[in-house]
Amino acid sequence: MGRVWRARDEMLHREVAIKEIVPPSWLAEGERAEVRSRTLREARAAARLNHPAVVRLYDVVAVDGSPWIVMEYVPSRTLQDVVDAEGPLEPARAARIGLAVLDALQAAHTAGVLHRDIKPQNVLVAHDGRVMLTDFGLATFDGGDGAMTRPGMVFGSPQYVAPERAAEGVSTVAADLWSLGATLHAAVEGQSPYARSTAMATLSALAAGPPDPAPHAGALAPVLDGLLRRDPRERLDHETARRLLRTAATGRVDPPSATDRPAADRPVPGLVGQPATADDPDDQDPTVPLPDPAAPAAAGGTSPTPTPDPAAAGRTARRVAVVAVALLVAVVAGVGTALTLVGDKPSNPTGWSSPPPNRPPNGGPFGPGPPPGPPPNGRNVPPPPFACVRPDVGGTPVRAGTPTAGEDLRPPPGWVWHADTAGFRVSVPATWLTSRDGTVACFQDPATGRAFSVAEGSAADPLELLRTARDAAAGEGSLPGYDEIRLATDDGGAEWELRWQTPHGPWLHARQQVLGTDHWTLGWITRDEDWAEAAADWELVRKSFRPPR
Repeated sequence: MGRVWRARDEMLHREVAIKEIVPPSWLAEGERAEVRSRTLREARAAARLNHPAVVRLYDVVAVDGSPWIVMEYVPSRTLQDVVDAEGPLEPARAARIGLAVLDALQAAHTAGVLHRDIKPQNVLVAHDGRVMLTDFGLATFDGGDGAMTRPGMVFGSPQYVAPERAAEGVSTVAADLWSLGATLHAAVEGQSPYARSTAMATLSALAAGPPDPAPHAGALAPVLDGLLRRDPRERLDHETARRLLRTAATGRVDPPSATDRPAADRPVPGLVGQPATADDPDDQDPTVPLPDPAAPAAAGGTSPTPTPDPAAAGRTARRVAVVAVALLVAVVAGVGTALTLVGDKPSNPTGWSSPPPNRPPNGGPFGPGPPPGPPPNGRNVPPPPFACVRPDVGGTPVRAGTPTAGEDLRPPPGWVWHADTAGFRVSVPATWLTSRDGTVACFQDPATGRAFSVAEGSAADPLELLRTARDAAAGEGSLPGYDEIRLATDDGGAEWELRWQTPHGPWLHARQQVLGTDHWTLGWITRDEDWAEAAADWELVRKSFRPPR
């Protein structure tokens, strides 16, 4: 929710990068003030650091009450850009990048600064070979002006947040090092160790399971294993991680140091760990093979948009978001907190939910046949705003069941009762297909693409649940052209009706209804032009829904 501009310093005759803060119009005034406050925190955190692998901050200028951060201009690509363009990196190259980021992190930690948002989008690979860490927008520091978080909230990018941060909101040196491990995993495997189709699915995996395997890690495998330990007390510290990264980068095995032990067990000066080692020549050249100098500058961190192109600025805004909105994740088992999404690249390059098995060659919400135009791809395609949104239809035929004892509702001809494994019953047309998107049950008409979804109940306030879902989707750029038709309480629950434009071009129309009893969430999605004609089907499935007894 900001733009980064390339600019000319007319006093010193040099190019600089300037981060403009652009709070979205849907934020309340108090939240907009929080954005401005976080911008100053970012500047103060970065100003504490003087390290060749950290983007330098020159000045903060207030314009009409909003701060603009003036920074070093780094012609570069982000690590995410490099992986997208060239594919997963060789382990030795990833290790050299890891050494540079580790040096920057240790400099920050020694200065009392926790970055809290280490991810491939915030690692710059400069055209001159340097590797630099940028975007301290989520940083916190000892003696600063607070963590800027409310109880039960944690800032970060879901795929790169340490388990203890997602579960408890704990920001530590060890949590930053876990994020470094997740970033290096993404460098060699092409995606993070907990990459899933939605943030909710990512958090569920993070809460319950081990990281995904890294079959291409090679000599980097011991680093990933040591940094991605679930227990922060067992995680590698700076020095041990450096030794293993150096081995992976050079093939030379360094003897263990007497200080090698998990980060949580090391003595630390004040907030953080030991100072960086400056006398080892291997630590002084953490470069990588030079990318093409003619390659375009990255749009993240400090590699800004050269001209005020609105479309490019919109893309940049997603990559350099200074603040985003909370996604309620209390419904995720074991992760009872809220997590703020910060411009993550979707793990699915199409920007849509992963297809279920047994997909027939049918149409979707765009009508029969394949979606119009080429399939969306690339970094700038957002993920779907909620479950069961796909450009085509897939699944298995609905299995006919029996109604519960004493059921009064009689479905029309051609409809059947479906008894779901989650315990609920609902009546749908016998020609529909069913599948699952994470924990959400999906039902879809192969002929029209009309889709119905059922998500298990939550203890959260219904209206707040929908508001945070809306804000999270908006923060990820998942609702282009967003048209909010209704968001209000409804018979003890709440309902959200909306329209938005898909990456394929057509407009979709949807509602999410949280029931007043048990707080189950029913969803309905159609093409916008089919909304009125589909209303009768919606009324039937909604009235037939029976939660578990």
